[in-house]
Amino acid sequence: GAGIAISWDSRAMSSAHDLLEQRLTANELQANYAACIDEDRLEQWPDYFVDDCTYRITHVRDFQAGRPMGVIYATSKAMLHDRITSLRQANIYEKQRYRHVVSPTRIISQESGTLKTTTSFLLIRIMETGDTTIFMSGVYHDVLIPQDDGWAFKEKIVVADSAAIDTLLAIPV
Repeated sequence: GAGIAISWDSRAMSSAHDLLEQRLTANELQANYAACIDEDRLEQWPDYFVDDCTYRITHVRDFQAGRPMGVIYATSKAMLHDRITSLRQANIYEKQRYRHVVSPTRIISQESGTLKTTTSFLLIRIMETGDTTIFMSGVYHDVLIPQDDGWAFKEKIVVADSAAIDTLLAIPV
């Protein structure tokens, strides 16, 4: 039998290679981000962001309505560092940890080296007693930008599927 010859021009191959590389990079960033939180390496968590970043946790109705505020709202890496310092030294909360389950990251758009992505997540909370519950589900809406040492979040908007966000939200999502 005769085979079908497929011809790729170099431009198409380069474009496909770039897209694959971007997808792999975005997925690796999300996996490392989740592992940093799950493994309680919270002092490293702000390092996933650029200095002038936005980090916000909101719920789907406020996000869809375009309401800019959230349950947690930070506008710089310094604010993220402050949050972790408070968490470690000042806040009193029941000992707990998270386990993230994340979907593959979807690239929504790319402009001037910046990627806009979405990643679905399921967040499981494990209390010190061993009680385990589904704590939150939702979607990360992210803007990723290249840095000298890899990619980082310029913006991470955590959109919870439910408006009932637990007041025990101590650890970053």
